[in-house]
Amino acid sequence: MTPTITAFATSPDRGAGLSRDMRVRWAFEEVGQNYDVRLVSFKQMKEPSHLALQPFGQIPTYEDGDLVLFETGSIILHIAEKHPGLLPDDANARARAISWMFAAIGTVEPPILELQTARFAEGQESWTEQRMPLVKDRIRVRLGELARRLGDSEWLDGAFSAADIMMVHVLLRVKPSGLLDEFANISAYTARAQARPAYQRAFDAQLAVANAAGQQAG
Repeated sequence: MTPTITAFATSPDRGAGLSRDMRVRWAFEEVGQNYDVRLVSFKQMKEPSHLALQPFGQIPTYEDGDLVLFETGSIILHIAEKHPGLLPDDANARARAISWMFAAIGTVEPPILELQTARFAEGQESWTEQRMPLVKDRIRVRLGELARRLGDSEWLDGAFSAADIMMVHVLLRVKPSGLLDEFANISAYTARAQARPAYQRAFDAQLAVANAAGQQAG
Protein backbone atom coordinates (compact mmCIF):
# COMPACT_ATOMS: atom_id res chain seq x y z
CA MET A 1 0.00 0.00 0.00
CA THR A 2 1.27 3.48 -0.85
CA PRO A 3 1.41 5.78 2.18
CA THR A 4 -0.45 9.09 2.06
CA ILE A 5 0.59 12.37 3.62
CA THR A 6 -1.29 15.64 3.93
CA ALA A 7 0.04 19.01 2.84
CA PHE A 8 -1.16 22.58 2.44
CA ALA A 9 -3.39 23.12 -0.56
CA THR A 10 -2.05 26.68 -0.52
CA SER A 11 1.29 26.84 1.28
CA PRO A 12 2.06 30.00 3.26
CA ASP A 13 5.65 29.97 1.96
CA ARG A 14 4.51 29.82 -1.69
CA GLY A 15 6.72 26.85 -2.53
CA ALA A 16 9.89 27.93 -0.72
CA GLY A 17 10.23 24.43 0.75
CA LEU A 18 9.74 25.49 4.37
CA SER A 19 6.43 23.75 4.99
CA ARG A 20 6.93 20.72 7.23
CA ASP A 21 5.60 18.23 4.69
CA MET A 22 8.89 18.94 2.88
CA ARG A 23 10.73 16.94 5.55
CA VAL A 24 8.58 13.89 4.96
CA ARG A 25 8.73 14.22 1.17
CA TRP A 26 12.52 14.38 1.43
CA ALA A 27 12.68 11.24 3.58
CA PHE A 28 10.50 9.35 1.11
CA GLU A 29 12.71 10.45 -1.77
CA GLU A 30 15.87 9.37 0.04
CA VAL A 31 14.57 5.82 0.52
CA GLY A 32 12.85 5.59 -2.87
CA GLN A 33 9.34 5.17 -1.47
CA ASN A 34 6.39 6.34 -3.56
CA TYR A 35 3.77 8.31 -1.68
CA ASP A 36 0.47 10.05 -2.27
CA VAL A 37 -0.41 13.55 -1.11
CA ARG A 38 -3.83 14.75 -0.02
CA LEU A 39 -4.01 18.53 -0.07
CA VAL A 40 -6.02 20.25 2.65
CA SER A 41 -7.12 23.85 3.05
CA PHE A 42 -6.75 25.82 6.28
CA LYS A 43 -10.47 25.35 6.85
CA GLN A 44 -10.25 21.58 6.33
CA MET A 45 -7.37 21.36 8.80
CA LYS A 46 -9.75 22.36 11.59
CA GLU A 47 -12.55 20.00 10.61
CA PRO A 48 -13.28 16.78 12.55
CA SER A 49 -12.02 14.48 9.80
CA HIS A 50 -8.55 16.05 9.87
CA LEU A 51 -8.48 16.52 13.64
CA ALA A 52 -9.01 12.77 13.95
CA LEU A 53 -5.63 12.40 12.23
CA GLN A 54 -3.86 15.43 13.72
CA PRO A 55 -5.41 16.62 16.99
CA PHE A 56 -3.74 20.04 16.71
CA GLY A 57 -5.04 20.76 13.23
CA GLN A 58 -1.68 20.88 11.50
CA ILE A 59 0.11 19.17 8.62
CA PRO A 60 1.58 16.79 7.70
CA THR A 61 -0.12 13.58 8.68
CA TYR A 62 0.90 10.09 7.59
CA GLU A 63 -1.46 7.23 6.78
CA ASP A 64 -0.41 3.73 5.82
CA GLY A 65 -3.14 1.14 6.16
CA ASP A 66 -4.35 1.23 9.76
CA LEU A 67 -1.40 3.32 10.92
CA VAL A 68 -1.89 7.06 11.34
CA LEU A 69 0.96 9.30 12.53
CA PHE A 70 1.48 13.00 13.08
CA GLU A 71 4.53 15.13 13.95
CA THR A 72 7.37 15.06 11.43
CA GLY A 73 9.89 13.60 13.85
CA SER A 74 7.77 10.52 14.47
CA ILE A 75 6.87 10.16 10.79
CA ILE A 76 10.48 10.35 9.61
CA LEU A 77 11.66 8.00 12.34
CA HIS A 78 9.02 5.50 11.21
CA ILE A 79 10.11 5.82 7.58
CA ALA A 80 13.76 5.42 8.58
CA GLU A 81 13.00 2.31 10.64
CA LYS A 82 10.91 0.79 7.83
CA HIS A 83 13.39 1.43 5.01
CA PRO A 84 17.18 1.11 4.91
CA GLY A 85 19.36 4.14 4.31
CA LEU A 86 18.31 6.77 6.84
CA LEU A 87 19.58 5.24 10.08
CA PRO A 88 22.95 3.52 10.69
CA ASP A 89 23.06 -0.24 11.16
CA ASP A 90 25.32 0.08 14.20
CA ALA A 91 23.16 0.33 17.32
CA ASN A 92 25.15 3.11 18.97
CA ALA A 93 25.34 5.20 15.80
CA ARG A 94 21.62 4.66 15.31
CA ALA A 95 20.90 5.92 18.81
CA ARG A 96 23.08 8.99 18.22
CA ALA A 97 21.24 9.78 14.97
CA ILE A 98 17.91 9.62 16.80
CA SER A 99 19.32 11.92 19.49
CA TRP A 100 20.16 14.46 16.79
CA MET A 101 16.63 14.20 15.43
CA PHE A 102 15.31 15.17 18.85
CA ALA A 103 17.91 17.95 19.13
CA ALA A 104 16.80 19.46 15.83
CA ILE A 105 13.19 19.93 16.90
CA GLY A 106 13.66 20.20 20.66
CA THR A 107 16.72 22.43 20.95
CA VAL A 108 17.53 24.16 17.65
CA GLU A 109 14.05 24.83 16.29
CA PRO A 110 12.37 26.61 19.25
CA PRO A 111 14.37 29.88 19.06
CA ILE A 112 13.97 29.87 15.27
CA LEU A 113 10.21 29.60 15.64
CA GLU A 114 10.35 32.41 18.17
CA LEU A 115 11.86 34.64 15.47
CA GLN A 116 9.06 33.78 13.08
CA THR A 117 6.48 34.55 15.75
CA ALA A 118 8.16 37.88 16.52
CA ARG A 119 8.10 38.84 12.86
CA PHE A 120 4.73 37.68 11.67
CA ALA A 121 2.46 37.37 14.70
CA GLU A 122 3.89 40.18 16.83
CA GLY A 123 5.41 42.40 14.16
CA GLN A 124 3.00 45.28 14.83
CA GLU A 125 3.58 45.36 18.58
CA SER A 126 5.34 48.41 19.99
CA TRP A 127 7.98 46.31 21.72
CA THR A 128 8.92 44.14 18.72
CA GLU A 129 11.86 46.28 17.63
CA GLN A 130 13.42 46.12 21.10
CA ARG A 131 12.80 42.38 21.42
CA MET A 132 14.15 41.33 18.03
CA PRO A 133 17.90 41.55 18.87
CA LEU A 134 17.35 39.29 21.89
CA VAL A 135 15.50 36.73 19.77
CA LYS A 136 18.26 36.72 17.15
CA ASP A 137 20.97 36.40 19.78
CA ARG A 138 19.29 33.29 21.18
CA ILE A 139 19.43 31.78 17.70
CA ARG A 140 23.09 32.75 17.37
CA VAL A 141 23.86 30.90 20.59
CA ARG A 142 22.31 27.70 19.25
CA LEU A 143 23.93 28.07 15.83
CA GLY A 144 27.30 28.69 17.46
CA GLU A 145 26.98 25.54 19.54
CA LEU A 146 25.97 23.54 16.50
CA ALA A 147 28.80 25.03 14.41
CA ARG A 148 31.38 24.04 17.02
CA ARG A 149 30.10 20.48 17.16
CA LEU A 150 29.81 20.14 13.38
CA GLY A 151 33.30 21.47 12.74
CA ASP A 152 34.46 20.41 9.30
CA SER A 153 32.34 17.23 9.23
CA GLU A 154 30.19 16.57 6.21
CA TRP A 155 27.16 15.44 8.22
CA LEU A 156 26.11 15.47 11.87
CA ASP A 157 27.41 12.03 12.81
CA GLY A 158 29.09 9.94 10.13
CA ALA A 159 26.99 9.23 7.05
CA PHE A 160 23.94 11.24 6.02
CA SER A 161 20.89 10.20 8.04
CA ALA A 162 17.38 11.14 9.07
CA ALA A 163 19.00 13.45 11.61
CA ASP A 164 20.38 15.58 8.80
CA ILE A 165 16.95 15.81 7.17
CA MET A 166 15.46 17.15 10.38
CA MET A 167 18.34 19.49 11.23
CA VAL A 168 18.79 20.95 7.77
CA HIS A 169 15.11 21.68 7.31
CA VAL A 170 15.00 23.39 10.71
CA LEU A 171 18.03 25.49 9.74
CA LEU A 172 16.54 26.47 6.39
CA ARG A 173 13.67 28.13 8.21
CA VAL A 174 16.10 30.76 9.55
CA LYS A 175 18.04 31.19 6.29
CA PRO A 176 16.01 34.23 5.08
CA SER A 177 17.16 36.15 8.18
CA GLY A 178 20.79 35.98 7.09
CA LEU A 179 21.86 34.42 10.40
CA LEU A 180 23.15 31.26 8.73
CA ASP A 181 25.63 33.35 6.77
CA GLU A 182 27.39 34.12 10.04
CA PHE A 183 28.41 30.45 10.34
CA ALA A 184 30.31 29.27 7.27
CA ASN A 185 30.31 25.57 8.11
CA ILE A 186 26.57 25.51 8.77
CA SER A 187 25.90 27.33 5.52
CA ALA A 188 28.03 24.77 3.69
CA TYR A 189 26.27 21.93 5.51
CA THR A 190 22.81 23.10 4.44
CA ALA A 191 24.01 23.68 0.87
CA ARG A 192 25.35 20.10 0.68
CA ALA A 193 22.01 18.78 1.81
CA GLN A 194 20.07 20.90 -0.65
CA ALA A 195 22.27 19.61 -3.46
CA ARG A 196 21.18 16.04 -2.83
CA PRO A 197 18.97 14.72 -5.66
CA ALA A 198 16.37 13.50 -3.16
CA TYR A 199 16.06 17.00 -1.70
CA GLN A 200 15.66 18.47 -5.16
CA ARG A 201 12.91 16.01 -6.07
CA ALA A 202 11.04 16.76 -2.85
CA PHE A 203 11.42 20.51 -3.35
CA ASP A 204 10.17 20.31 -6.93
CA ALA A 205 7.13 18.29 -5.82
CA GLN A 206 6.18 20.85 -3.18
CA LEU A 207 6.84 23.75 -5.56
CA ALA A 208 4.55 22.18 -8.17
CA VAL A 209 1.67 22.33 -5.67
CA ALA A 210 2.38 25.99 -4.96
CA ASN A 211 2.54 26.82 -8.67
CA ALA A 212 -0.73 25.02 -9.33
CA ALA A 213 -2.41 26.92 -6.49
CA GLY A 214 -1.07 30.19 -7.88
CA GLN A 215 -2.46 29.45 -11.32
CA GLN A 216 -5.88 28.68 -9.87
CA ALA A 217 -5.81 31.90 -7.89
CA GLY A 218 -4.83 33.82 -11.00
